[in-house]
Amino acid sequence: MEEVDKILIHSLRQAGTAVPPEVQSVRDLTPELVVEAAVRCLRAVRPSLGAPLNPLLPPGISARFRLASDLAAACQELGFGGDVGYQTFLYSSEHDTRRLLLFLVEKLPRDEGERGAEPPGKSGALLRAIGAQIREELGTPWVPPVCRTPRLQRLQGTSHLRPFTTCPLVLPQSGGSPELQEYFGGAAPPVPAQPPLSSQTPPALLETHTAQLCSRHDWEAEWGGPRLPPQEHLERKRLRALEPLRQACPPHPQGPSPGTPLDPAWLLEAFGAGGAGGALPKGSRFTRTQHLTHEQDPQVLLQQIQAAAETLQPPKGPEEDPRSRQASEEAALEETLARLEAEIEGCRGEIRAAQLSLTQAEAEVQQGRGALGGREDALRVKARAVELLPDAQNNMAKLQLVVESSSRRIVSLAGQWERHRGPLLAEYRQLRALRDSAQRESSRRLAETRALLQRSRAAAEEARRKETLHAQLVAELEALPRDVSRAVYTQRILEIVGNIRKQKEEIGKILEDTRALQKEINALLGKLERTFSVTDELLFKDAKRDEVVRKAYKYLAALHENCAQLIRTIEDTGTIQREIRDLEEQIEGESSAKLPASLERILSDCRALREENALLAARARHA
Repeated sequence: MEEVDKILIHSLRQAGTAVPPEVQSVRDLTPELVVEAAVRCLRAVRPSLGAPLNPLLPPGISARFRLASDLAAACQELGFGGDVGYQTFLYSSEHDTRRLLLFLVEKLPRDEGERGAEPPGKSGALLRAIGAQIREELGTPWVPPVCRTPRLQRLQGTSHLRPFTTCPLVLPQSGGSPELQEYFGGAAPPVPAQPPLSSQTPPALLETHTAQLCSRHDWEAEWGGPRLPPQEHLERKRLRALEPLRQACPPHPQGPSPGTPLDPAWLLEAFGAGGAGGALPKGSRFTRTQHLTHEQDPQVLLQQIQAAAETLQPPKGPEEDPRSRQASEEAALEETLARLEAEIEGCRGEIRAAQLSLTQAEAEVQQGRGALGGREDALRVKARAVELLPDAQNNMAKLQLVVESSSRRIVSLAGQWERHRGPLLAEYRQLRALRDSAQRESSRRLAETRALLQRSRAAAEEARRKETLHAQLVAELEALPRDVSRAVYTQRILEIVGNIRKQKEEIGKILEDTRALQKEINALLGKLERTFSVTDELLFKDAKRDEVVRKAYKYLAALHENCAQLIRTIEDTGTIQREIRDLEEQIEGESSAKLPASLERILSDCRALREENALLAARARHA
């Protein structure tokens, strides 16, 4: 196990793990080294699993548990079949750690294996050229289009980049009212169809995803302790964003009434447009950049502030507390929101009732139309009959003539159809028979083609195997000494062939004797059976009248049974003797193999190999 630990630690160092020199076994590995080694191996085996993981064990207990759990999940996804969890990395035993690290080290990619797995010939050269080109392009830094050299233009292209233009997206939500879910389920357009241009879809998705990530991170990291509900978090965030505006906004000098507009000069002073002293203490990077790069006209800014002031509710008086103003504003807004929600619900109920009434009215109209169509047909028939009533006899005769002519025409058309149908049906059957025969012929040829293809593949595989064997035999032939006489080997081969021929002749003679003996045995058995049958019949006829014959019949049956048992015993004895000879031959074969000597030789070779490895390791340490 010590040698295994040394090889394992050496592999971990090659993978990038900073294992100290004093660590010589898995027992000496600390949890920090185990985590680092696992992360390095995961990054080398599958970068998508190891990239999000930190190779350094954090100081916090919860962070350690999270990192260890993520490592355990990554190892299970990689295919580790043992029991793995956070305890495997933080409180693991020597056996579990060695087993996990051996699994990860076995999964590490090896350059020799990768090169050996590449197909030979032109395809392997093409794959290596493609890999080299991709590595070259990945190693080349990005350069703006106007600064690219001809070589970079061939690698990175000459087209300019498109502007990052986004648009708001409406994404489906899991919660909400049933009407909102119905809207998301049927009426809402899909996300790729919402941007006006297809080129704006990726930027819009990136912006929406970034906003969701920022909101989630703000929600998780901003408030320490237990997490707040989303609505309460948004409300606190809104109040915190409005607080700097209220602090920076000075009280109104005259306390205007609710109906009077705000003074533009007071607004300029409140929002920092009148001078340097009235600027807000805080601002985003975008507002500061816009203020520094794009200096706006004071008149334009004043018009914008006046337009914004029309939508703001003015303060009730300088003596009121900002919190009371905020409470009154919130109460008014909540009352307006409740009233609007009630009106929306009422409108929705009216719409549902109107839709139901419309559906019922459409159904009644469809039923009325169907009934009206049937009545119109009946009315036309009755009107036609009423028109024919004044001259009923003549009209009946005319109708009879029309019916008879229609019948004769139908009979004539049926005869014509039969005359045409016979040849067409015969032709159809003939064509179907030709198609079936063609399909059978094509299936047969397809089967023959597949069989030929399979035989060709087998022949090609056999040819490759024989070529390999030929090359191996040629190499062995070249390695043999040249001073050996060929006549000696030829003489030995001829002797072996002669011995084999003699053995075959003896085997043939033995087989002929065995067949003759078997025929003789079968003939004797048949004669015995026939003799017994005849004797049995003669004795059985006289056994009914003579007591002596009855005893002779019993003795004959006992004699036949004893002879049959004796024959079975002799056959079983021959079978057992053959098995004994087979076992003796096996024992002789095992004894001739000299297993103890072979085992001793293997052990001696193993000891010699270990001594050589130790010598090489000592040389490597001294070097």
